[in-house]
This record gives sequence, structure tokens and C-alpha cells, in this order.
Amino acid sequence: MGKLVKWTQDLSVGIEAIDDQHKRIVDYINQLHEAGLSNDTKAIGRVVDQLMEYTVSHFSFEEALMDQARYRYAASHKKVHELFTRRIAEYRHRFQLGEEVAAEMQGTLIKWLMNHIKREDMNYGEAVRASLGEKGPKPQEVAAAAPAGGAVRKFFGRT
Repeated sequence: MGKLVKWTQDLSVGIEAIDDQHKRIVDYINQLHEAGLSNDTKAIGRVVDQLMEYTVSHFSFEEALMDQARYRYAASHKKVHELFTRRIAEYRHRFQLGEEVAAEMQGTLIKWLMNHIKREDMNYGEAVRASLGEKGPKPQEVAAAAPAGGAVRKFFGRT
């Protein structure tokens, strides 16, 4: 079956590691769509859990980059991340209670992802690129700069 959401270049923040992570979130949205179409509750549960975990890691990564760049709107950006994480956790909880949430969740994810990337994430791109050099971060550099035991290190398999 075709993809529900496709990555397009207008979603690029110009930082390869972040763009790759955003592409992975798009993949999760498409997996959720496929699982929902087939009414595969086990697959839906797996995708919801993976998406929750990946989103938290991704947000931690972005936040570490913003902190490193001393991005002046990092605190408000983190608040947006926190609110969205709570929203995904609510979907997960509703799913665990037996509610069908796949279609509603994928709609929320699509709207949020497109709006968040095109607005909030584009805004920090310039500051982060400037702090890292125009080529963007190497994952090991960001992981090394993160606090010990941080989610960024976990994200890249470095504990």
C-alpha cells in the first residue's frame, strides 16, 4: 500500500541528523496507518510504544542541540515538546484501555509534525547550524556533549 505521509524537502531544517529523525517519525506514522488499516492491534500497540520512545529520544536530542547553541527560545520549545509528549502518552493510555486510537493519533501526528517542523523547528535551525558549523552535527559529537546518562547518549547507543 502507498504511504500516508511522504517526506518532502520543505520539511528539512538543514541539519541532517534532525532531518533523519523526522523522516523516522514519518515512517512511524505510516506504520501506524498500515496497522490501523489491517486492524492489527498488536502492531498498533508496538508502533505506539516505539513512537513514544522515539519521540522522547528525538526531543532530548533536539533540546541538547538547542542548549548547546544557546538558542534563546529553547525553554518555550521544550514546553511544546513536553505538551506533545503528554498527548502521545494519553493516546498510549487510551489504547491500553482498549480504545481504538490509531486513526485519531495519526491525524494528530500528521498535523503536529508538519506544523511543528515548519514553524518551531525551522526557527532553531539557523542557531544550531551556526553553533555546529553549517554541515550539522555528527551524532557522536552531540552525544558526547550531552549530560552523562542523557537520552541523547541512549539514542545513539552510548551509555
